[in-house]
Amino acid sequence: MRDDLTRLAGLLYEMGLLKRYKRTGWLVAGVRDPESIADHSFRAAVIASVITVLEGGDPQRAAFMSLFHDTQETRITDIPYLGKLYLRAAPNEQVTADQMRGVPDAVARMVGGAVAEYEEKASLEAVCARDADKLECLIQAVEYREQGHQNVQPWIDSSLAALKTTTAKRIAEEVLAGGSLDWVLRVLNGTGDGGEDAGSGYEPPA
Repeated sequence: MRDDLTRLAGLLYEMGLLKRYKRTGWLVAGVRDPESIADHSFRAAVIASVITVLEGGDPQRAAFMSLFHDTQETRITDIPYLGKLYLRAAPNEQVTADQMRGVPDAVARMVGGAVAEYEEKASLEAVCARDADKLECLIQAVEYREQGHQNVQPWIDSSLAALKTTTAKRIAEEVLAGGSLDWVLRVLNGTGDGGEDAGSGYEPPA
């Protein structure tokens, strides 16, 4: 058991790399100090829970999958799509299995199961989690564009085209129709916290 916990402690240190490793695709777009992989995964998990509850699924399961969907990048890094034309990384399930080797069985099953479900794309929660990954990229691209980075449109277009669920598509439309700080103005004007303009009347799909 002591060896199991030693390996588990090492895994937790390894996960810390995600706070330091950058999302490299943004470097191609000219963003000099892009978000970290952990930054992306946090908001993706939040988005996954929102999409999933509106689609009638289990938001906690979707958020959990989103939390672990890029953890393999501690070992293979974030290879941009340009690099993927020439590099072939090991499948995420294989990387996860290597990461989980020697940790307590319950932990290995928990993480391995989440990664496998995400990669299989079969459950509603997995589909929503994958939509969250794309929607988070789209939102981040809009934020970078507002900061003056003009080369991010391909990321917006490809992310939008990849969305599967009705909810994700409708949220993307709202994101693209406004600005990233519109919510601040609504709060300051007293219309974003229960005022007369609060709420959009959105109903989840039947």
